[in-house]
Amino acid sequence: MIPSVQRHPLAAQTADALLAHIRSGAWPLGHKLPGETTLAARLGVGRSTLREAIRELAGKGVLDSRQGAGVFVTALDVAEERGAVLRRASVIAVIEARVAIEAEAASLAAQRRTPADLRAIRRALTQRSATDHRIEEHVDADMAFHRAVIVAAHNEVLTELFDSFVPRIHVAMVGMLRAHPLASPEADHAAHQALVEAIANRDPQSAANSSRSHLSALKRALA
Repeated sequence: MIPSVQRHPLAAQTADALLAHIRSGAWPLGHKLPGETTLAARLGVGRSTLREAIRELAGKGVLDSRQGAGVFVTALDVAEERGAVLRRASVIAVIEARVAIEAEAASLAAQRRTPADLRAIRRALTQRSATDHRIEEHVDADMAFHRAVIVAAHNEVLTELFDSFVPRIHVAMVGMLRAHPLASPEADHAAHQALVEAIANRDPQSAANSSRSHLSALKRALA
């Protein structure tokens, strides 16, 4: 049973209570927390206080609030500085792997895409460019866009590789954007638009270069 919170500030105390419960092992890594109403009642706080506490722990990388899915445990404690360095290295490794997969897929997509593929890519780009996304939703839309490009390559091995890698990509990209928000969303959108146009124009070299350039810029932002 989680002890109810008595002292102020309530949000900070609630965050401490949640973290203590996670540290105790009651909620393992990847576990979904109870629903908001249930959890607030068990803690003896209001739902707005609980939300603030969850936001605090999400900012520290302990929890991840996913639209329509719930709140999940993504770390068992608040990361120390060394942990942050390790996570940064992990993100760089993920980006390097994305370059290997996606640059080749972009080149193949420019050669093999069908009109239906191109429509799907353009729809995904429009969804990705929506301005009201939270970080998690933005990453979901970004993954959908890049998957549409890979599907257009008509190489089932590349698609399977990407699909198996998506959970790791999602965690890494959410963590990266929390620590390093996009300096220029406009430039980021333009880079994706350039990739779409290269595929539309059936220019494999430009498509590969656009994919590689975009991902390399993300990597440099972490240097």
